[in-house]
Amino acid sequence: MARLKIEKRLKQKLRKLDEKGLLKGKEMVVVGIKPAQGKRGPRYVLRGFPGIAFLRMNSNSYLGLSLNPGVIKAEETATEKFGVGPGAVRFISGTNSHHLALEEKLAEFHRREAAMIFSSAYSAIMGVMTPLIDSDTIVISDALNHNSIINAIRLSRPEAKEIYRHLDTGDLEAIIKRFVGKGSRVLIVSDGIFSMRGDHAPLDRIAEIADRYDTAYREGINILVDDSHGVGAFGKTGRGTEEFTRAQGIDMIVATLGKSLGVNGGYITASAVIIDYLRETAPFYIYSNPITPAEAAAAVKALEILDSRKGRDLLGKMRRLTKKFEAGLLAMEYEIIESEHPIVPLMVRDTRKTAEMVRYLIENGILATGLNYPVVPRGDEEIRFQVSADHTEYDIGYVLEILNKFKTKSE
Repeated sequence: MARLKIEKRLKQKLRKLDEKGLLKGKEMVVVGIKPAQGKRGPRYVLRGFPGIAFLRMNSNSYLGLSLNPGVIKAEETATEKFGVGPGAVRFISGTNSHHLALEEKLAEFHRREAAMIFSSAYSAIMGVMTPLIDSDTIVISDALNHNSIINAIRLSRPEAKEIYRHLDTGDLEAIIKRFVGKGSRVLIVSDGIFSMRGDHAPLDRIAEIADRYDTAYREGINILVDDSHGVGAFGKTGRGTEEFTRAQGIDMIVATLGKSLGVNGGYITASAVIIDYLRETAPFYIYSNPITPAEAAAAVKALEILDSRKGRDLLGKMRRLTKKFEAGLLAMEYEIIESEHPIVPLMVRDTRKTAEMVRYLIENGILATGLNYPVVPRGDEEIRFQVSADHTEYDIGYVLEILNKFKTKSE
């Protein structure tokens, strides 16, 4: 006999989410990709939308490396040699030479002693923070940090958890001062780039504050930054928010291989001692299969491209297109949050209008992300656009044209 009581309860919860307008609904399914042709960048074919090839303005692949022939070739070559999966967790027999090569490359890229890879950046944050936090740790977190950081803190059970106002280093300093004598150590945790807004943490000032109060705690103050949206898209050479802010003293950087590098997986880079400790204690590393050898090989190739003249050219193109897009939106008197990052939030500040704009964009062959409460605070509803080096001048001009038509018809 089927036990359906839980299904009844889950249906009630789904209904409540629907009533509040919080259901994400059915996923759009990509069934084909049309390569860049002429003045147009790549277009995406979705199930249920016959005859429409979509311009994707909601991709994390900021440099277009997911479609790079060299990256694809590196993955194909490794697959032919090692198969499609690692077959085991790392400490049994799942470590491949490509995994080690990638970790060495990541450490070198970030100018750290060591690195270790995870199956995703989310699992990296969850796997890293829990072993680093105990009942003597004070955790201090930015108010707009990613969901992965929030859940990792909940799982870790620190001595105390404090939230400082978004980007407010004065509030951060006040919290650090208030807890002197109440814990052995402090862990400051922040996103590098905040994914809903495209703004960045002032890592230089955060590091200066940590240095100032480090001796006030018996085991000091450490800083962990999740720069998943920063690495490969921010900073002169794509080394992220640390490079952009010229910060000194950032102890640990967690990031992803699945955004600017265009592949899959996550990683942490830090001192050799920290990495050695985490290899022995991080549950998401110990008990989960790693990314495939082929994905590791592809990520190495993507890093090589990023850290080259070609990578700097891609970064430059992405930034030029971002500024063109921002300038066009401002000329139409749209409200945006300007930054040096390719995330461009168009602030709508209304749930109904956000949904209406997303529908209009889809009708005109454009994919962008509508963000409503509780993903963003009430009143901060937005359309998040993400510019890529895969885009063209024509693509950006077309999106601006459609947004101008929407504005005209709405007035």
